[in-house]
Amino acid sequence: MTGDLSQPDRHQETVPIAEFSPTGTPLGLRSLPRLDSDHEWKARLSPEAYAVTRRHATDPPFKVPGYDSHEAGLYRCICCGTALFSSMTKFDSGTGWPSFTAPLAPENVATREDTSYGMRRTEVLCPRCDAHLGHLFPDGPAPTGLRYCINRSALDFVPLSEENRPK
Repeated sequence: MTGDLSQPDRHQETVPIAEFSPTGTPLGLRSLPRLDSDHEWKARLSPEAYAVTRRHATDPPFKVPGYDSHEAGLYRCICCGTALFSSMTKFDSGTGWPSFTAPLAPENVATREDTSYGMRRTEVLCPRCDAHLGHLFPDGPAPTGLRYCINRSALDFVPLSEENRPK
């Protein structure tokens, strides 16, 4: 028999995720399996997305295409497709990374304390696959005063096309 029986089988864990249509309409909560195989991530992701999401790297500021896009759409986790942010809450923070005032749904982001590099920050993660997304800072604009500073390599942008825009 192989495997560490003292650790729970994370493949059998589920997490509540709020699902959204391509137009951003809430579709309700679903309990989805947690995803976590490093071997699978390495095969599925670009080297940049793997480094950011699985190894906690950071995109270089102002360098990753799309960091400053203002196109309407949804930002999903590059690893598992969980809907994370809407372009409606995106703002130009001047930092070189996409910044948002709030997630699409509180269930769709997780946070934890990050004390790496001698700093004390709040890390933002995908609750379904534990992908490192970026960090949360208390210096954003109204209405939340929050800045979700997210690596562009951790996001899959899905634009709202003319046929799926709300009427």
